[in-house]
Amino acid sequence: MKYIRRLYIANRFFYILLLLAACFALSFYIEPLRIISTILLWVWVAVCIWDLTILHLPKHQIIIQRKYPDKLSNGDENPFSIGLTSTFPFRVNARVLEEIPVELQQRNNEFNLELIPRKQHLVEYKLQPKKRGVYVFGKCNVLVSHLGLFERKFVLDDNLEIPCYPSFIQMRKYQLLATTDRLVEMGVKRIRKIGSTMEFDHIREYVKGDEYKKMNWKASAKHKRLMVNQYQEEKSQPIYSFIDIGRVMRMPFNEMTLLDYAINSTLVLSNAAVLKQDRAGMLTFGKKIDNHIIPEKNNKQMKLISDKLYGINTNFEESEFGNLYAFMRRHINKRSLIFLYSNFETLDSLNRQLSYLRMMAKSHIIVVVVFKNTELIQMAREEANSSIEIYNKIIAEKFVYEKGLIIQELNRNGLQTIYTAPEDLSIKSINKYLEIKARGLI
Repeated sequence: MKYIRRLYIANRFFYILLLLAACFALSFYIEPLRIISTILLWVWVAVCIWDLTILHLPKHQIIIQRKYPDKLSNGDENPFSIGLTSTFPFRVNARVLEEIPVELQQRNNEFNLELIPRKQHLVEYKLQPKKRGVYVFGKCNVLVSHLGLFERKFVLDDNLEIPCYPSFIQMRKYQLLATTDRLVEMGVKRIRKIGSTMEFDHIREYVKGDEYKKMNWKASAKHKRLMVNQYQEEKSQPIYSFIDIGRVMRMPFNEMTLLDYAINSTLVLSNAAVLKQDRAGMLTFGKKIDNHIIPEKNNKQMKLISDKLYGINTNFEESEFGNLYAFMRRHINKRSLIFLYSNFETLDSLNRQLSYLRMMAKSHIIVVVVFKNTELIQMAREEANSSIEIYNKIIAEKFVYEKGLIIQELNRNGLQTIYTAPEDLSIKSINKYLEIKARGLI
């Protein structure tokens, strides 16, 4: 770590200097004031020399330590802390000015605190990135003062680059709640299992409350006591996430693109599938197919998916669903559950791709994500008072109505749908995954 030390004159210095100048100006008219002004001047000079001396002694230091995460979670509040330790023998006031990445547009980057000798103090704050990539933190500046006349500046001249990954904070949150059976707190529904979607595991002795239809009469006769078949939920089923990286996914909501919402949801859903002992995979499609990961459930799968999601880059060109269908025919042979993250804003845009979606649905379970335009919904609900507001309200109602027609058309053609606001996408995706598993559709 490299420290740069500089000395600055504080505002209080100039205020006192102006006050003394005023006193000397008045002393031309009030003779006794000249003696008082002279005494105050020498006292002030002595105080300045003393303040300069104690601030500038080499043994008096401020030790700065950044306690920053190795990587950031996109769309989440990430915690940061700066550790400050003072070797001054007395209390000092400190102003911390952190050079936060310009992409975050953070203005309140100044923190004020009092430092006690030999005790570490933490400056804690949170940042919420809205875009994947590398964020560069510049210098950390600490300005220290004692009497407020001068400030000594300590600078941690250590630029720090931190990559921003898809939302692993959301992923860990769902994982923790899943292991403690508290997913309902996050909005994940408890779904009753329908039909026979279980595979045989082993035979065990009957206990009160077991279903009679699971009785194994041959094993009961052999062991001369009631025995039942034990089943477990089907596992190792392939769960795919298809992410559209075309033009329609560039639309922003709360400063994040639909693409980044889809990427965050893919990470959370893939982790949920691996926890359920299913095989998670993914691919991205635009003009061509890229970032294809074959579904697996080993320990390295989530890291591989996370790295691929982090590296997704696109020019937001028009997507080719025909290429996607051709790729599926060649490379995805086993029946799979496929979440298709795209955005159909109009019925015409859906009809252009509907034939491909129908052909995909013949061999796989396709779940098409349809995003709610929450701004248009709000506009459609607001009361209109002027002609321009009436016009905007009518247009908004038309688009909201057309979204309903899109959902109906997808369902009519045998396609599953998720109609959700972008910020609720992860929750709705997990709920749909659990629903399809419970209904035994794959």
